[in-house]
Amino acid sequence: MTEPAPPTGRLAPSPTGLLHLGHARSFLLAWWQVRAAGGRCLLRLEDLDRSRVRPGMAQACLRDLEWLGLDWDGPVVVQSEGLAHLRGALDALLAAGALYPCVCTRREIREAASAPHDEGGAAPYPGTCRDRFASLDQARAHSGGRAALRLRVAPGPVPFTDGVLGPQAMDVAAEVGDFPVAGPDGLVAYQLAVVVDDARSGIDTVLRADDLLGSTARQLLLQRALGLPSPRWFHVPLVCGPDGARLAKRADDLSLAALRAGGVDPREVVAWAARSAGLPCPEPLAAAELIGVFDLSALPAGPVSIDPAAWDRSPA
Repeated sequence: MTEPAPPTGRLAPSPTGLLHLGHARSFLLAWWQVRAAGGRCLLRLEDLDRSRVRPGMAQACLRDLEWLGLDWDGPVVVQSEGLAHLRGALDALLAAGALYPCVCTRREIREAASAPHDEGGAAPYPGTCRDRFASLDQARAHSGGRAALRLRVAPGPVPFTDGVLGPQAMDVAAEVGDFPVAGPDGLVAYQLAVVVDDARSGIDTVLRADDLLGSTARQLLLQRALGLPSPRWFHVPLVCGPDGARLAKRADDLSLAALRAGGVDPREVVAWAARSAGLPCPEPLAAAELIGVFDLSALPAGPVSIDPAAWDRSPA
């Protein structure tokens, strides 16, 4: 029987703010998963949203990952340097009739939607612009030069299997509707950019936090529309603060930069992440020392709660 090829995974931070302990846990788990299987780990900086990218954050991300003891194979991929490939994917989807232009504003979408809002407070797109315009140029002429592009989504559940959560299904048409793959300014949206860049790099294993579980069905639809392979997905529970809310990049007291400046040993972070994933790690260890004991099946269910005071190294 042929042995499966070693996996190719990725770390994909966004340089929009400081990385925190939640990012550290997800990146360590993703790195351990592929390294334990003798695979490759690539690094991609997801910097397409220029309105949110902050100066110096790209280098800060690299510094934080290196501080944790993580490495990667090949050069760092900068998402914004691959715009030609993203544009090519848009053109292919347009040519296939999979996309249509949309000139709706957010306010118009809220007012037009009659369906109940989802848990995030957003209503599914009601399809106002589907078949409204004969071409993108016509839509731009109508709106004064701006038009988003949306994927036509067929009704019905989109099933997939998650390596942590098991069988999943999401009815994208009912829960999200036809979703944007490019904004009115022409900027390629996250969902399409991730699909194109993962395929370009040969990514076949994606481990990420479970707040992105809802994106999976949309990405699967785009992969099918473009004739691209789908990776194996693994969604791990989030890290939350004492209030139960997920950590945010604005939680600077738990940023890796703040912990480093406060004298925290990176091996403490590694050991905490390992224990939170059910791995034996009674003392601080370097990330590479845990490759041999990594076992994703030991991962506990449910979010990980963390107390910021536990990371304070200030003198009493």
